[in-house]
Amino acid sequence: MSLRLTILGCHSATPRINAFPTSQYLEINSRNFLIDCGEGTQRQMRKYKVGFSKIDHIFISHLHGDHYYGLVGLLSTYGILSREKDMHIFGPKGIKKATMQMLKISESHAKFNMVFHELSSNESELIFEDDKVSVRTIPLKHRVYTNGYLFTEKEKPRKLNMLNISGYPEIDRADYLNIKAGKDVVLSSGEIVSNLELTLNPPKPLSFAFCSDTCYKPDIVPIIKNVDLLYHEATFLDDRQGLAKKTKHSTSIEAAKIAKEANVSKLIVGHYSGRYKDISLFKKEAATVFENVDIAETGKVFSVD
Repeated sequence: MSLRLTILGCHSATPRINAFPTSQYLEINSRNFLIDCGEGTQRQMRKYKVGFSKIDHIFISHLHGDHYYGLVGLLSTYGILSREKDMHIFGPKGIKKATMQMLKISESHAKFNMVFHELSSNESELIFEDDKVSVRTIPLKHRVYTNGYLFTEKEKPRKLNMLNISGYPEIDRADYLNIKAGKDVVLSSGEIVSNLELTLNPPKPLSFAFCSDTCYKPDIVPIIKNVDLLYHEATFLDDRQGLAKKTKHSTSIEAAKIAKEANVSKLIVGHYSGRYKDISLFKKEAATVFENVDIAETGKVFSVD
């Protein structure tokens, strides 16, 4: 399974007994990322068995409390657990000063190095890349500087076409790695066997886009075009469109419009205002615009094979 998203929290504003602010745990192509860290995140991580030691990269969308106030506590706990690996933290300019000041004042001691990657660009930019995954920012529009994040698998090696390979007895198992890497095979006769004949196309790289918090911003569509999974905030139903505009949030209808315009495979809505007691209404309303929609719920897992 290449992509697995666990919702640790999906409600807006203040935490309540059964409503936790934004935080998500993403597993993609053997990489593990924490996205946003609202109050209570580390409790939710334990409840839903998210491995603390697996996380080396944390992505914070913006510095509003319901997306950030759990970070200092989490980093402090890592110190208590004697973590030694570097922790990379991506977020708006100012996140380093705010975080380190709190840790200093509370005399929290950590042996591990905290590497802050502060963001300030209003253009989409590549901020992380290794041999498995790349991460780009999705510039959003909220009351403070905010980014969403686009996580994309790197293309996997081509698959061996064993049926065709069997037609060339001269090809040895020792050649397989080179073939998977895209190289042609030169036989002893000098004949060149094209790699396209010996391999099959790899699976399409999977992708996940996280967009919270933001008002309706259709210019993000080219950035998230054709993603497999889109999480887009839907703080209000359409009956509160005026309030959404005032607070720079989105409605379920607006989230669905973004999903439809971007031709995403599946939409997840979340970040519900506490005024709504029945969150199923968000799915019902969004589905009038975009059919393949689901609602975020605490502890819910979304997987893409």
